[in-house]
Amino acid sequence: MKALQYRTIGAAPEVVTVPDPEPGPGQVLLKVTAAGVCHSDIAVMSWPAENFPYDLPLTLGHEGVGTVAALGAGVTGVREGDSVAVYGPWGCGTCVKCAEGKENYCLRAAELGIHPPGLGTPGAMAEYLLVDDPRHLVPLDGLDPVAAVPLTDAGLTPYHAIKRALPKLVPGSTAVVIGTGGLGHVAIQLLRALTSARVIALDVSEDKLRLARQVGAHDTVLSDARAAQAVRDLTGGIGAEAVFDFVGADPTVRTAGAVAAVEGEVAIVGIGGGSLPVGFGHLPFEVSVNSPYWGSRSELSEVLALARSGAVSVHTETFTLDEAPLAYERLHAGTINGRAVILPNG
Repeated sequence: MKALQYRTIGAAPEVVTVPDPEPGPGQVLLKVTAAGVCHSDIAVMSWPAENFPYDLPLTLGHEGVGTVAALGAGVTGVREGDSVAVYGPWGCGTCVKCAEGKENYCLRAAELGIHPPGLGTPGAMAEYLLVDDPRHLVPLDGLDPVAAVPLTDAGLTPYHAIKRALPKLVPGSTAVVIGTGGLGHVAIQLLRALTSARVIALDVSEDKLRLARQVGAHDTVLSDARAAQAVRDLTGGIGAEAVFDFVGADPTVRTAGAVAAVEGEVAIVGIGGGSLPVGFGHLPFEVSVNSPYWGSRSELSEVLALARSGAVSVHTETFTLDEAPLAYERLHAGTINGRAVILPNG
């Protein structure tokens, strides 16, 4: 089969031919219908050799949907031909967090060498994907694969971050979204669907701010040195009860802290390497800062249910598997507006 692999440190990913996988006991083989392109992949491919945590070559793609092509011995709960989404943050399945469905916070994954597809385990940017356990499959139930695949990360991750902030997002409150690309433009829709908060979106490009307005942002602000004051002005000096930074670089993290209201919450979702000092005098009184990771299995089902209701959709651009290296080039250049989706069998 064809697969997109990161094969050499510092080099671009390549489309190669690899053996077709076969499911072992308890495993499920999917014929991939769509795979998402994510900034996390670029972060992985930017790590130097001395810090690289995975074995190479690595088939990319941690967002995947497909149809069940074959079942390993003992598999129950899914049938050949089922159309499913893949829950990506695989865990051990037995620790306290996994028992709660929070495999994204598995306590033993590192110890046991368990990795998500595309992030240590062969991923979805291939004609076939081997899934370790049927519990990591969620029925699409009529959702279009291209529309659904970004929801497994670009939908699930902001949903998880927003869900924990819901008690603060009461009528009259403000939410700020920093970075309105793949995850951010979904976050705006989730905030509009789940809350009555005023949504202010920040980004460095007018194209992305235009998309933010199209998907429901009440106000948009150019993300520059004046952004924090602009948000303060829009909120009458109060700031935002919840701030979601989907970039996570030092400049955006500083902006996030500067626009938080007293008793506000800052979620640093992006992996841009920035950090926000926490301590008396650094932030307004009782501001909490968190760095959420992905989401739970039950939350993925909730996100897909929101998509079926029409409350959330992802702006996508599709590419063939042979065009996947180009998709990463464009993502790195900032010219993907929304989410790039690869069609390995398209």
